[in-house]
Amino acid sequence: MEKRKTLQELTLKDNFLFAAVMMEQENCKRLLELALGVEIEHVEVNTEKSIVYHPEYKGIRLDVFVRDEKNTRFNVEMQVAKQSLEKRTRYYHSQMDMEMLLTGVPYEELPNCYVLFICDFDPFMLKKYRYTVKHVFVEDETFTYQDGSHTVFLSTKGENGSEVPQSLVQFLKYVAVGLNESTAGFGDEFVKSLQTSIERIKSSREMGERYMLFEEMMRGERAAGKAEGVTVGMAQAVLEILEGCGEIPEDLRSRIMSEKDGNTLKQLLKYAVQATTISEFDSMMNLM
Repeated sequence: MEKRKTLQELTLKDNFLFAAVMMEQENCKRLLELALGVEIEHVEVNTEKSIVYHPEYKGIRLDVFVRDEKNTRFNVEMQVAKQSLEKRTRYYHSQMDMEMLLTGVPYEELPNCYVLFICDFDPFMLKKYRYTVKHVFVEDETFTYQDGSHTVFLSTKGENGSEVPQSLVQFLKYVAVGLNESTAGFGDEFVKSLQTSIERIKSSREMGERYMLFEEMMRGERAAGKAEGVTVGMAQAVLEILEGCGEIPEDLRSRIMSEKDGNTLKQLLKYAVQATTISEFDSMMNLM
């Protein structure tokens, strides 16, 4: 069984602590300025979406949702493993656009949107601390396609320190370290402010309770995922057995795959073994 971390054992790489630290608007503002190379006057962190279960998004999300004084939207996420990053950024951009369109914002007034991934690995193996995605025309790469969407990847495994701000390098080095090294001096004011915030969060009873709630929800989500995997596997086993009896009608296939009750699927497995034809199985299923 995987040992659960306590709040005291978390580092900035852990999504809960990262979201908690970035709820402090000055921390979030400074990170965006470093990552994007721009000055931002003011940011507002949407704490409702940043650190609690939000049903509009898949599963339990601890991404940081932000907007600035120009109504630019930012989605910031910590990544410790490569999981279809390109498709994930596409999904996040679409979610931000859909949310704004649902509030009545017309297409032509959609604000600029940024998706920022902080990766504890090199997502593109080019040894860069920062990767900025730019849309260009294949026929003329000097002409950029401006649709207002921007994607930036930061990597803790970069080696081009002379090409990016040193404060960004120190931040990424801080992200990469383990718990024992996370309290060391990094000679950087931003890292120092993050360390102060983390110390405050770890001593907060309220944040301790929120972390316990988050862990309970994560445990429930993992259990639900395992249960769903079992039922899907059983449904597929029923279909594999039935394929020996002939062609399975699409509506029957859909009924079997949509069944989520484990006891019902066990009975369907028995019927599939007993039946000699598809119609015989269908009749048995209809009597349940």
